[in-house]
This record gives sequence, structure tokens and C-alpha cells, in this order.
Amino acid sequence: MEKKVNISTEAVTDVERVSATVSQNLKLFRKQNGLTLDELSRKSGVSKGMLVEIEKGSANPSIATLCRAATALGVSVADFVGVAVNVPVRIVPPEDASILWRGPKGGSATLLVGTHGPDEIELWRWTLFPGEVFESPGHSAGTLELLNVETGALTLKLADSEHLVKAGSSVLARTEDKHAYMNCGKEELRFVMTVAELQRPRVRTGGL
Repeated sequence: MEKKVNISTEAVTDVERVSATVSQNLKLFRKQNGLTLDELSRKSGVSKGMLVEIEKGSANPSIATLCRAATALGVSVADFVGVAVNVPVRIVPPEDASILWRGPKGGSATLLVGTHGPDEIELWRWTLFPGEVFESPGHSAGTLELLNVETGALTLKLADSEHLVKAGSSVLARTEDKHAYMNCGKEELRFVMTVAELQRPRVRTGGL
């Protein structure tokens, strides 16, 4: 007998809310930059078809896709989903946090709050159930991730190396290369993560 997978109304509503917000902001930032869809596609490496679907609100883009588009537009992923902070203090209530990834067994990655781009500092909460894996391409040079494991054990894969981070432990990692978060244990894994992706100033080669 085929097992049914139930998706909560709250999850569907959250996906729709995030899609609508990303759709609106992508169009806004693209126009502010004076870019056509073709130009943004070339600059970001995201296909024009995907950009069209995102702007229509009919796509559920991956975190990596949002990162590439954000970098090309000089904004942050937090800007895209509406949780960026550009005032002295802003409190983001739980209902405004954005779930940007859902695992096949119910895991999730939630962007809680972040800075206004292009420099990105983001706070995430992750949940991975046993057997779940999230793979990510490398970020821009100098990107750092700071993680604290609350429950379970995280297997952090960086390029060809693997590191086991147990509950209560923290880790600082450079994530310029491809990497993955894996739950290879038998318990639910929960961790919080801060990502710092800062744009390096251009070095002058001569002149003023």
C-alpha cells in the first residue's frame, strides 16, 4: 500500500508567501539595476527560464539559485525574502521567518534574519531528520559559516573531508568549496548557523 505524505496547510502557505515575496523583489531589484532578464541571466548564471518563473511566482528556487541572483544584483538573500535589517533595530517575528528548503523527511532550513546586501550576514535554523542531506555549491571567496549543534550530530562535508560535530559543539568553517550538511545518525538534528559573506573591496591597480 502506498504511503501518503501529508503537507500541512501552514507549509503550503509559507511556500506561497516566500514565492510571492521573492517574485516581487526580484523584479524590483532587477529594474533598479537596469537589467533585462537576459542580462541578469548572463551575470548570475541562472537560466532565463528560471528567472521568468521566479518573477511569475511559479517557481520554488533553490537557496543556491537565490544566492547567485542576489550576488548579481548586489543584494542579499534576506533582501529577497523580506527579512533584511537596515535600521538600528528590527524584530522579526517567527511568522515572518522564511523556510527556503524542505527535506524529503520533513527537515527544513529557515532564514531567520539577515543584513541588507551586498554584504551578507544571515542567521539560519536547520532541522534534518535521519538520512537527510543538504548539498551546497561553494560560496564566494572568504565566506565563513559558524554553526552550533543543539541536538543530534551533524556530519559536515567540506570538499572531500568530513567532520562530525556533536550536540553542544560549535564549528567555524570556510565554505568557498562545495559542502554538505548530513544527518547520518538516528536522532533529529537541529543546529543554528550564521553565514558571513562579505564583498571584498576592489584593489586599485593604478591611478586615482
